[in-house]
Formats: sequence, structure tokens, C-alpha cells
Amino acid sequence: MSTATPPSPKTLRNRMVDTIAATHPLTAEVEDALRTVPRHEFVPDVTAEQAYADQSVTIKPNPAGGLPLSCASVPSLVADMLVWLRAQPGDTVVEIGAGTGYNAALLARLVGPGGKVVTIDIDQDVTAHARKTLEATGNTAVTVLTRDGALGAPEHGHPARMIVTVGAWDIPAAWWDQLEPGARLVVPLSWRGQARCLGLDRQAGKMVSDVVELCGFVPMLGQDGERTAAIDADGLVTLHFDADQPIDPAALHGTLDQPRTQVASGVTIRGDESFDGVWLRLTATDPATCRIAADRAAVDNGRCKPAIPSRSPALAEGDSLAYLTLTRREIEGSVRFELGATGHGPAGRHLADRMCDQIRLWDKARGARPTITLHPAGMPDGKIGGGYVINKPGVRMVIAY
Repeated sequence: MSTATPPSPKTLRNRMVDTIAATHPLTAEVEDALRTVPRHEFVPDVTAEQAYADQSVTIKPNPAGGLPLSCASVPSLVADMLVWLRAQPGDTVVEIGAGTGYNAALLARLVGPGGKVVTIDIDQDVTAHARKTLEATGNTAVTVLTRDGALGAPEHGHPARMIVTVGAWDIPAAWWDQLEPGARLVVPLSWRGQARCLGLDRQAGKMVSDVVELCGFVPMLGQDGERTAAIDADGLVTLHFDADQPIDPAALHGTLDQPRTQVASGVTIRGDESFDGVWLRLTATDPATCRIAADRAAVDNGRCKPAIPSRSPALAEGDSLAYLTLTRREIEGSVRFELGATGHGPAGRHLADRMCDQIRLWDKARGARPTITLHPAGMPDGKIGGGYVINKPGVRMVIAY
């Protein structure tokens, strides 16, 4: 039996920050906040070791299963978003999604006693938890509001910074009104079945990104622009697409049972290399882009084998479909994986070829990220710059490489 004294929360906290700082560029201010604010006091139902692991912690499970209703986000992503937010002493910051209160406490440290932090959540259980932990840790100046985050906090004026810690599908009109030119918004935004954390500067009549990074968050309630539907009789394969897309799942029923066409791109990656940029590039070029998800049973029986079964890019058009694939290759004694596409239906080959064309373009500049410009809904075409346009109820989104 071990008699060693377990490490203190402070030791564990510093280890966590050291691990994050080794691979994530932190500002001195964000690092100080992470080393100072006691995360374990915001997630009291787990051990200190779990609180300081680089993993999310559920605080309100979903009774229906699936994603939790609220959680404390992965600390490394929390750190990244704080860096991207660029909060300064004296700033007013509005947070959409109160979570455990931990992020609000970090924000309070960043803006200092001359600043103001307002955190908002629609779920009264979540705000009750956040209010309790913030008071218990001495963060009594943080304002906790129970309301729809889409409304923002107009009674607190025009914030210099707004950070959204739930997955948004649209930019509500209230956020446009409350963020004046010079303000900054950090938001996980979903489109075409995938989500990216955007760092945006509010300018006259628009918001312009300088950060576009892969992320995943519990979805924001009240924004129902994403559609989900099964395309096989057993309900094992689903498509996730946007309300503005003319995708008819009924037309795709049985498509996966038709002969398949496999197209190789000639582009290979190592097993540890990311290829999420393929999906991002598809969203900027092809209106048929969506997400396909296949249960393990569908993979095992050979019906559908996407590159990542739970979430891979697909192209859906009429009664035809293509999705991204990975094929193991032995090249000069080393293992590589070739990116390609599998098509089904009358236009399956054409869609697979389209996907492989974008894979090859991605391969020429793998680290490239587009500039994403958001305009309020209703902005005339003549006032929007070049790029691929996606229209949502509250925003016209322009993606340009």
C-alpha cells in the first residue's frame, strides 16, 4: 500500500498549465490566470486529478443521452479561446454559456477589478451552479444572468469582448447590435456539419476572422438550423446538413446499397497527421458539402466506411452521395494513408471526383486557413466581397481562400 502524499491541487494545476504551454502559445496574462484560478473548486464532483486533466468534465448530463447539457470545456481549448479573445484590463466581457463558472473566473482575472464580466446561460441549474462556485471562490463581482444567450446583455452596454462557450449555428441580431466596431467576438460556429472556433474583429458593417480552428462544443439551444436524417433502412448512417441546403434524405434512401465507385486522390498522410482542412476547403467550394456519420455496425458490415466513422465530410446531391475515405498503403517500407472518396448513386463517381479535386488542392497548402467574413443578414450582394457565400437567418457568411 502506497503512503505517498498525493500532489496538491496547486501542483496539479501547474502541471496542467505546463502541459498546455508546451504545445499551445499562451500569453503571460492567460498563463497567470490558468495558474491562479482553482479549476477543482468549480468541478467539485470529480477528483483533483480529474479536474486538472486536459479533458472536459460533465456538470449536467443529458437524460436523453448523447451530448451533455453542460460541461466544463477542455482546459487547452479554454486557454486557446482566452488567447484569441485578447481581453484587456478594464474591459467589459460578455460570456454566452456559463458552464461551471470557471471561464468567467478566468475572465475576471484577465480584466481585473476595473473590468466587468457578465456570464449568461438559459439553464437555471447551470447558472445556479456557476453563481455558487463563483461566490465560493471570491468572484462576487461577476454577474450571472439566466436568459437566452441569443439576447446578450444589453443592459450592460457595449462589451469590448464577447466569448461564446456553446456551439452556435448563427449570429443573432442582438450580438450585432451590442458589439460595436473595435470589439472582438470568439465563437464556435457550425456550418456544413462541422464546427470551427472563429476569432473575429468587429468592423463597420461586418466581422472579419483572423482565427479559424477546429473545435467541438455542446450546441446552443434555440438554434435549429442543422438537419439530421438517416439514409438507410436500419438508421445506421445519418447525414447532417444545413437548412439552406437542398438535400433530400428520402432521395438518398437505398443509395448506399447501390454499387460503389472508389476514387483515389494520390494524396497520402501519416497516421498522426490532421486532414480536417479538407472538410474546411470543401465548405468554401462545394454547395453539396455535409457530414456523414456511420454506426459501428454499418462499418463492420461494409455498408459505409468513412475516414472517421462518427464524422466525415460528404457530398450529397439528388440521389447520389460521396464521402471521404482513408486507405492504408505501404510506401517504401512505411505506413501511409491515402485520402480518397467513395461514391454511390448515378452521380457517385462525379461527386467522388469533385471531392478528390479538393483533396489535391488542400495538399498544395495544407496549413492554409480561409478568411471568414460575416455580414448581417440582408446585406446586398454588391457590398459583399469575393468568396463562397452561405446564408443563415442572422448572417451572410463569406469564406475566401
